[in-house]
Amino acid sequence: MYDKIVIVTLKTRLEELIERFNTREQAKFYIEHVGLSFADYQREHDVYFKAVHRLRHDLEGVTAKMQVIDRWFLPNFVFTPHDLVVAVGRDGLVANTAKYLEGQPIVGVNPDPARYDGILVRFPVDRAKAGVLRVLEERATYDAVTMGEVVLNDSQRLLAFNDFYIGMRTHVSSRYSLTWHGQTERQSSSGIIVSTGAGSTGWLSSTQHMAYAVSRLLLHDQAPQPPMLRLDWDDPRLVFVVREPFLSKASGVRLTAGVLEDSEEMWIESHMPDGGIIYSDGVDTDVLAFNSGTVATIRAADRQALLVAA
Repeated sequence: MYDKIVIVTLKTRLEELIERFNTREQAKFYIEHVGLSFADYQREHDVYFKAVHRLRHDLEGVTAKMQVIDRWFLPNFVFTPHDLVVAVGRDGLVANTAKYLEGQPIVGVNPDPARYDGILVRFPVDRAKAGVLRVLEERATYDAVTMGEVVLNDSQRLLAFNDFYIGMRTHVSSRYSLTWHGQTERQSSSGIIVSTGAGSTGWLSSTQHMAYAVSRLLLHDQAPQPPMLRLDWDDPRLVFVVREPFLSKASGVRLTAGVLEDSEEMWIESHMPDGGIIYSDGVDTDVLAFNSGTVATIRAADRQALLVAA
């Protein structure tokens, strides 16, 4: 089924600093000037490039073709049904890659287990080839991940592996109307988070910790610890939370959290003349403009991401 391996890489922190300051020496001066360890940046860079080099060597000849792309090219890269994708980097790289695929399996490779948790990048470098071979030999098992989908009224579309952010680019004074369960409410907030099951342990969990902290403050540390809302990766539901909703004569706070059941949709109409955006998985450079007159329909996507199980 697969005749090409596509290895997705990312720039290290050192590479990004060199791009910013033009030379390694200037980057080193900046890091040390602010009291940080340049040696840590260099070590991370060296370990990552060693991992990518070994990965390319190990996978050479496994399929007829192999291609290496940086993650910033993902929005414009055309994957074919015969591509097997290998993402080497942080867990977030798998999330960023998955939303550009249509069912192609992803082998997540952890280049630095001492640094990265490896929840999504399950394979150390020395076992990556074995994971790829299991896919090629049809012996692999997979974890399916439900993704979220936003469709605008001009037909633009964006997927999310973990979560969406809908609001102002500055994360303040987002104004919109939210429609859910047959009710519509004008709101003013610092934006809306819509989370998948995979994202329910991330940004969504931070909103729950914040709510618990406020409850403890108001109840003088007597508030019981509430259960945390967690969804399985393949759960067909989505969860939304409105961040810091503001109650006023023109804005309400009734529809500020909820669960989109299987096949259920919610709608958000922008009232922001400029600066409104929708982005997914923490990547605010691959965005949809969300300004006045734009209506977003949010639901679970029809397709799922497939992660190769270690």
